[in-house]
Amino acid sequence: MTQDQLKQAVAQAAVDLILPQLTEKSIVGIGTGSTANFFIDLLAKHKMDFDGAVASSEATAARLKGHGIPVYDLNSVQELEFYVDGADECNKYLELIKGGGAALTREKIVAAVAGTFVCIADESKRVDFLGAFPLPVEVIPMARSHVARELVKLGGDPIYREGVVTDNGNVILDVYNLQITNPRELEAKINNIVGVVTNGLFAARPADVLLLGTGKGVETHKR
Repeated sequence: MTQDQLKQAVAQAAVDLILPQLTEKSIVGIGTGSTANFFIDLLAKHKMDFDGAVASSEATAARLKGHGIPVYDLNSVQELEFYVDGADECNKYLELIKGGGAALTREKIVAAVAGTFVCIADESKRVDFLGAFPLPVEVIPMARSHVARELVKLGGDPIYREGVVTDNGNVILDVYNLQITNPRELEAKINNIVGVVTNGLFAARPADVLLLGTGKGVETHKR
């Protein structure tokens, strides 16, 4: 199977997982990226079976609206049963690195609110240790150099992602060569650097369910 076929398979598995649990009042949190886009396109076939969605980015909101799915501001939502999103890396503990699409802050907020976080990914994203994929860090623009120096102290090599401005008006530093032996601890350390909005480690709030597309079919892993 091609990578796109694997992504489509896990997206369909996510639809099959959540659809029986949705009602006409349900609102679904939806992430950003190519795998999430497959999920949106497949979920749209069932848009009469739930109320609407909360989007983790402006791009996702636009895609949802293009399908005629109502998009709600998170502040107006009392309950979010599911959040479905992809990942750049995932380990056996369902800890993730996210943010390749620069939507990590809103993704982390929506994941924090959701009752169940369903991660959908193809098998190329599964790793024994997080960190081969550079860790995105969203930074207040005036703090970019300060944060970069602090990240060097943690053993990383931060690179400014030129030409990228997040939906929140901030910039991204991609941190290479980090030794991530304790993802939860490192997530907290980086978030405590003044000027950091958040980083792409999803360890304090990992996924609850991982649907992993493989050549042998979709594997389901639960925390």
